[in-house]
Amino acid sequence: MNVDMLYAKIHRATVTGAELNYEGSISISPTLLAATELLINQKVDIYNCNNGARFSTYVIEGKEQEICLNGAAARHVQAGDKVIIVSYASMDVNAAKTHRPKVVFVHDDNSIKDLHVEKHSTVA
Repeated sequence: MNVDMLYAKIHRATVTGAELNYEGSISISPTLLAATELLINQKVDIYNCNNGARFSTYVIEGKEQEICLNGAAARHVQAGDKVIIVSYASMDVNAAKTHRPKVVFVHDDNSIKDLHVEKHSTVA
């Protein structure tokens, strides 16, 4: 049996742009991509803390400190909104018991404030 587990999270990033006339995706700072080990074209869910919108898109590399929603996703945000960016991974139950997701907390300018490697499940 497989379960979906948190893979990585960027907590309360600040949206720096919303580009409606683009093919789609979220542009994420290379520093944040490296810290979370998110991959180009990886599916992510976006949770907008300002308006409650929840939607999915895929990752492209942006400029340093950039968090920009592109295409249709741009309709769900405005520059300055706080968003939570999450990805999940499907794994078997035994792997899930020791999996440790990366969680990045950021400053208002999207620079890294803190990086946590979450504790794994204590279920035996």
